[in-house]
Amino acid sequence: MCWLEGLLQAYPLATGLSTGTVSRRCPLCPGFESLSSVGVFHIRYFKTSAAHRDEVVTVNTPPFSESITEGDVRWEKAVGDSVKEDEVVCEIETDKTSLQVPSPAAGVITELLVPDGGRVEAGNPLFKLQKGAAAAASVPAAEAPAAAAAPTPAAIPVAMPAVPPVPTQAAQAKPVSAVKPSAARAEPAAVAHGARTESRVKMNRMRLRIAQRLKEAQQTCAMLTTFNEIDMSNIQEMRKLHKDAFLKRHNIKLGFMSAFVKASAHALMDQPSVNGVIDDTTKEIVYRDYVDISVAVATPKGLVVPVIRNVETMNFADIEKTINGLGEKARNNLLAVEDMDGGTFTISNGGVFGSMFGTPIINPPQSAILGMHGIFDRPVAIGGKVEIRPMMYVALTYDHRLVDGREAVTFLRKIKSVVEDPRVLLLDM
Repeated sequence: MCWLEGLLQAYPLATGLSTGTVSRRCPLCPGFESLSSVGVFHIRYFKTSAAHRDEVVTVNTPPFSESITEGDVRWEKAVGDSVKEDEVVCEIETDKTSLQVPSPAAGVITELLVPDGGRVEAGNPLFKLQKGAAAAASVPAAEAPAAAAAPTPAAIPVAMPAVPPVPTQAAQAKPVSAVKPSAARAEPAAVAHGARTESRVKMNRMRLRIAQRLKEAQQTCAMLTTFNEIDMSNIQEMRKLHKDAFLKRHNIKLGFMSAFVKASAHALMDQPSVNGVIDDTTKEIVYRDYVDISVAVATPKGLVVPVIRNVETMNFADIEKTINGLGEKARNNLLAVEDMDGGTFTISNGGVFGSMFGTPIINPPQSAILGMHGIFDRPVAIGGKVEIRPMMYVALTYDHRLVDGREAVTFLRKIKSVVEDPRVLLLDM
């Protein structure tokens, strides 16, 4: 008995083959006439319905946070584009952040139901997706011929395919200057020297909302700014002395921001009016026994202020880890609205851009904001002598309706004392 005949008789269903008597030839046997009872084998095709794979679904706008009702759509994909499961198809820009909309499954986008820049609300249809259609497009070109030329059962025992011949001559290399760039990567035409051109770019919702809030702050708050300067010598020395051990112990770098955040929390607990807010509806002052500090972070889309919560209970390591995590989310456009809601006080660090001096604007509905600036060597009087010290100007802008000058100056001097000598925190002074 031929080995193929035995296989067919033993496992007819498993192999998907059946026997018959259509022909007396077995191409796999040395004697073609020896497999009289088998003849030609037939292939049983097992099919599964592809309806669920080619289904066209409509993807709707996901729900927003309670404080957000609508947003503008910015498309990352176009009609006909293949997408993988969870690949971002569009972003919805809201007043506070951007919400990414991923594809629910692999497939091809068949229709965009909202124009680029169009306004949507939660539940509105966004686009149509044909599931499974992207699978064929995702097969590498090198694998397509192999799939198309799948061996038949009669060809299973044949030898391995021959190795492709090695070219006797290396392909002719082209000089870089001879390679023409593709149209997609073509550089824009250079603007003639002295040309007076203009371009217009629509303001995104986040930028519009920032502009609106800043203008509201100017119209609502009686803003006043007070200044002071901080000698950064001690904090720089502390950082230099302990940065390696801090990194080894907490797996994060020790920066200056944690010192100012902790100093602000210490000063806010000492001066509760700076941590409070006026409720214009009820005409009441709301005092908080907790400290949630918003840290301003610049992103390509605008200024965002993620919140570090319960700073009064944190140490330097906790603050550095939280700031690093929020900054990473902001750079990757992953901040959620919940990350920016609330906040009782704001710190803006213009020093990272080299700012020497400035007056920050209050972040409503808060009552005060601290502005940090660059560290520069300046001559200062120390013990009756002039010395060069690394100095930073700091500014506190506050709502004079709630915070008096005495509280504002005391608050800023408290920050100065903590940053210049962090031992003040240990002594609770």
